[in-house]
Amino acid sequence: MSRRCAVSGRGPLSGNKRSHSMHATRRKWNVNLQKATIMVDGQPKKVRVSARALRTLKKQNAI
Repeated sequence: MSRRCAVSGRGPLSGNKRSHSMHATRRKWNVNLQKATIMVDGQPKKVRVSARALRTLKKQNAI
């Protein structure tokens, strides 16, 4: 299963981890995915949604 939001398409970001001596090593920031049941074409469906998209859906009363 990929770490990608089913609604917004957000995926992991990458960058550098910095130690105290400013030594750089690669790291990854994963998306905060949550399991949610949303209505898709009038049918309830379980999807993995990012926390930000879940908040937006709740605000729009889509859940």
